[in-house]
Amino acid sequence: MIPACAVDELPEGEAIRIPGEVPIAVFNADGEIYAVDDTCSHQDASLSEGWLEGCFIECPLHAASFDLRTGMPTGAPAKKPVRTHSVVIEDGVIYVVPQNQEAVV
Repeated sequence: MIPACAVDELPEGEAIRIPGEVPIAVFNADGEIYAVDDTCSHQDASLSEGWLEGCFIECPLHAASFDLRTGMPTGAPAKKPVRTHSVVIEDGVIYVVPQNQEAVV
């Protein structure tokens, strides 16, 4: 599990970026926490710098939009989904479980 931040450090409508070999973006969308790969599948842009509306994130570069629940694009120009990750909240801290790992709590 990768620690992201304390729950109270990620207000509704905001995002943070976890740097790494594959950066991950963590979003607070209407009180629900989601995590996806931070790089837009259309072109190299940080989704954590995009515009969040409900559970959809719009890429700041070419306005591709993704559903944070599934990673699926909602229309052009993106055609490929972004990878989603599980989130665990424990003792007031948000942890991301990368898709290829399992949670150990």
